[in-house]
Amino acid sequence: MQEQLFSLEHEPIDKRRARERIEELRALIRKYDYAYYVEAQPLISDRDYDRLYAELVALEQQYPDLVTPDSPTQRVGGQPLDEFAHVQHRRPMLSLANTYTRQEVLDFDRRVRQSLGDEPYEYCAELKFDGVAISLHYSDGRFVLGATRGDGLVGDDITQNLRTIRSLPLVVNPVRVGDTLLMDFEVRGEAYMLRQDFERLNKERLAAGEKPFANPRNLTAGTLKLLDPREVARRPLQLVCYYLDTDQVSLDRQSTNLKLLRQLGFPTSPYWQRCATIEDVFAYIDHWEQKRHSLPFDIDGIVVKVDRLDQQERLGTVARSPRWAIAYKYEAEQARTRLVGITLQVGRTGVVTPVAELEPVFLAGSTISRATLHNAAFVEQLDLRIGDMVYVEKGGEVIPKVVGVDLSARSPDAEPWRMPAHCPCPQQSRLHHPPGEVNYYCESPLCPWQRRRRIEHFASRRAMDIAGLGEKVVAELVEAGFLESVADIYDLHTRADELRRRPGWGDKRVQNLLDAIEASKKQPFHRVLFALGIRHVGEETAKILAAHFGTYDALCRASEEKLQTIPEIGPRIAESIRNFCEDRQQQAVVRRLQKAGLQFAQQTAKQHAPLAGKTFVFTGELDSMPRSRAQELVESLGARASSSVSKATTYVVVGRDPGSKYAKAQQLGIPILDEAAFVELLRQHGIRL
Repeated sequence: MQEQLFSLEHEPIDKRRARERIEELRALIRKYDYAYYVEAQPLISDRDYDRLYAELVALEQQYPDLVTPDSPTQRVGGQPLDEFAHVQHRRPMLSLANTYTRQEVLDFDRRVRQSLGDEPYEYCAELKFDGVAISLHYSDGRFVLGATRGDGLVGDDITQNLRTIRSLPLVVNPVRVGDTLLMDFEVRGEAYMLRQDFERLNKERLAAGEKPFANPRNLTAGTLKLLDPREVARRPLQLVCYYLDTDQVSLDRQSTNLKLLRQLGFPTSPYWQRCATIEDVFAYIDHWEQKRHSLPFDIDGIVVKVDRLDQQERLGTVARSPRWAIAYKYEAEQARTRLVGITLQVGRTGVVTPVAELEPVFLAGSTISRATLHNAAFVEQLDLRIGDMVYVEKGGEVIPKVVGVDLSARSPDAEPWRMPAHCPCPQQSRLHHPPGEVNYYCESPLCPWQRRRRIEHFASRRAMDIAGLGEKVVAELVEAGFLESVADIYDLHTRADELRRRPGWGDKRVQNLLDAIEASKKQPFHRVLFALGIRHVGEETAKILAAHFGTYDALCRASEEKLQTIPEIGPRIAESIRNFCEDRQQQAVVRRLQKAGLQFAQQTAKQHAPLAGKTFVFTGELDSMPRSRAQELVESLGARASSSVSKATTYVVVGRDPGSKYAKAQQLGIPILDEAAFVELLRQHGIRL
């Protein structure tokens, strides 16, 4: 099929004709994109497509005021972001409850039948793509916002990255439901990557001497988190859509919505099936268990949904999962290969973990050559020996792990493996094995692996959140001598000129990193405390300590006995804090961080917050939000969220199926709030869900 082409090498056409031709070209390109990327049925040759696209680019360059955001030429644009903005989901993006047995599917069907009574119902069965959940918003028929799932309530705005996916329509096809033209709606789906594209990218990385990506899903997730959409555009992401929600019209069935999505121009899976009975569902499950490896992409199971949307609404949700849908997960695939060695990996706290070095074997979409062995006790329990034939599977089809040994293939001269006495770091520090623990620790402060892991943790998103200081950059800067401790991060501005002279580092990249480092100084005290990497002090414990002591100096003055008077702090955490505070090297680092301007004291603004001084404990499942979100909300109002009930507790919030905390609250006479009362309390203080 040949389209008319204007030659722009001759005299320019006038603006009126240019506007008409631009609209014509955009419509043609959208049609061909849909045919190529969604229908997989190209209508013209690549050469003719490129000529049409080049003509559109030339006309838009000639008349830049005619360029619109939904033009096919604008899929990739804009400067790299400093960070992603947050997006509040209109409706929570729920997680599906997973099942692994046919009996659990039958139990799900029984619950649906009991809830709906004698009312007939059907299911819509779909493939469970192994991708990353996304939300797409359209206004006036145009793509205006795209977001990740995040915690189900709040996600990241990744609009610019999603625009680079060629199968995502920037403008939808005109589709009517009754007399209404669908223009304003939300679509949800999965971003994923074809297996052949994943393998090609890995071959390119190996040829360049770089570490290969772990699997298609991880690569997709990492790609969507890139701050530069131009980099995202270089990776061939795909899209599949399965959810439609609008206030314009009343929709009736999931199966009908899948057809509507296709008509609107969205890529949908052609493999869904409407099932009249649970036996039909099992037939669908069995069919795709046999056929899943013939697909060009990874799936990890089947999603079963009640088809009628009004029935979905009545069935409702439980915790963060719908009662009207379930995910049947296929058994993790196993592979048999040879254990050629066991190496040691050192974490940020000095934990030394054994890692299986394997003869490469293809498993669940990727080639596996390493797998975790957890700890020395696990190796001893399996009686692993070098040269053994072992069984490997992917936990959640992501993380490879050794799960068994083929003893019949063991060599008679194979010897048991024993944990080495020394760390593999250059200092060859003797490993420490504390009584009652399964872990071994390297305690050398000069261990380069610990240094890297500590810096990675310090800069991570949940700690100081220093964008641009990820694993690869930390490894580079440690190896080059820029970073020996976390305090050196705040001296990088004095070595900016050296950094700019390094390959791949220019003015913009260096300035972005320095800006992110400067911004991290505003992180609150509890984030700083967590970032320090004190053994056994996680995010929640850091919040508790920051709220209780107020300052780092007050924390370090506390004895182990005083620390243990805090309900959530036990002997192990108390001892770890004391050891950290008495370590001269650690305190030297802290003093440098204090001098750099980090927050080592709790901000006092919350003293006047509406719930200041109150302590909340949550038990049972909440329907309106995850418990972690409820804890964040009360903390935002100045209260403290605790994990245990004591006389100091102000309120115990009770959801469905509460645990022993409910009984203890009754025993102590602590005021109890049900979910409705808790939500009303939030509303009184300005928080509306």
